[in-house]
Amino acid sequence: MTTYLLRGVAPLGGEPTDVLLADGTVAALGAAASTDPRAADAHVVEGAGHVLLPGLVDLHTHLREPGREDAETIVSGTRAAALGGFTAVHAMANTTPTQDTAGVVEQVWRIGRDAGWVDVHPVGAVTVGLEGERLAELAAMARSAARVRVFSDDGKCVHDPVVMRRALEYVKAFDGVVAQHAQEPRLTDGAQMHEGVVSAELGLTGWPAVAEEAIVARDVLLAEHVGSRLHVCHLSTAGSVEIVRWAKARGIDVTAEATPHHLMLTDELVRGYDPRYKVNPPLRTAADVEAVRAGLEDGTIDIVATDHAPHTREDKDCEWAAAAFGMTGLETVLSVVQAAMVDTGRMTWADVARVLSTTPARIGRVEDQGRPIAVGEPANLTLVDPAARRVVVPEEQATASVNSPFGGVELPGAVVATFLRGRATVLDGRPVERAAAEGVHA
Repeated sequence: MTTYLLRGVAPLGGEPTDVLLADGTVAALGAAASTDPRAADAHVVEGAGHVLLPGLVDLHTHLREPGREDAETIVSGTRAAALGGFTAVHAMANTTPTQDTAGVVEQVWRIGRDAGWVDVHPVGAVTVGLEGERLAELAAMARSAARVRVFSDDGKCVHDPVVMRRALEYVKAFDGVVAQHAQEPRLTDGAQMHEGVVSAELGLTGWPAVAEEAIVARDVLLAEHVGSRLHVCHLSTAGSVEIVRWAKARGIDVTAEATPHHLMLTDELVRGYDPRYKVNPPLRTAADVEAVRAGLEDGTIDIVATDHAPHTREDKDCEWAAAAFGMTGLETVLSVVQAAMVDTGRMTWADVARVLSTTPARIGRVEDQGRPIAVGEPANLTLVDPAARRVVVPEEQATASVNSPFGGVELPGAVVATFLRGRATVLDGRPVERAAAEGVHA
């Protein structure tokens, strides 16, 4: 394995130092890194002005495989993740077949392992076929080689309170967490966008904030009742932020995530009927965006998760009503967080490490990710140039789909390098195939 000397990098945005990566770990820091005998033959990465972070961990990624390889594959999606600075992703269960058995989650886990771009942790379905009726093989998935700890019917809500209660009770046996897609289906039948002034003016069926908030309120109370862990997916409204804030003050074991698009984009973008901006939950108002930013800033919202949802051109390049819900996000999330939170003074780079690495790893119970940048720790790392500027060109991204809401937008920051247990998956902003990284002739 190649040894790397990262010269003059700033861990968590702090003081510049040298970092030596050898044998899959952080081998030395500071003066000891450059004087270590292994540094003599190391590949040097010049990092002046660059921020070094723990490798990013996404708790909410759609890789589409098995079943929709025309939109994304595990290989293309994880390559995109590495370019976005990730060293681990959690692959959502709404595949075909559904990830509701030990066999399917192990298949996803093994393909991800063989691809080698990031660690892939499958998310198990809560119910069979995501139908919300019978619990899936939760224990079997937890005991499988994939060691599933996050369970979600994302794309659909576990709307039956009895089923949700049983799921929360069941996952306690193996320290699992239920990640809820908070959407009351009877309040969102036929909904196309956020219910408000813009939907009224456009004549599109509205998606009321209360459809999300009602499920969040119900589920935090259920989690308290059974003493289990609850995670709220893609929180998007000011009301949901307040409910989670209240639940945490009450001591309920709830965590929540915000997506990059809900940190920056509003329902005003729908006025052009561009299907790139059609997403579930929908883009909300400027007041909601501000509430989500404030919730992330004060810790009410624990993490940022991409909800990377690739779609084929056919599913997006059509009229608004027929278009699929969803946006890509793996390759732009770090830049969006920098623009919305760091460059505005609301968060530091240490905070970025917390919401994009340390805390998602903790929620997902991924022990070797999100670790401190310290000697002896696994070298899962991301090097970022915060001074870079780039215009997003979806066709140039590694994901197999082009449905980015940030196409044509100039964003700050760029991932320079990503290391997975000391092996470079990205160098100079470009993907590094495993054979080249390991010094093996392909």
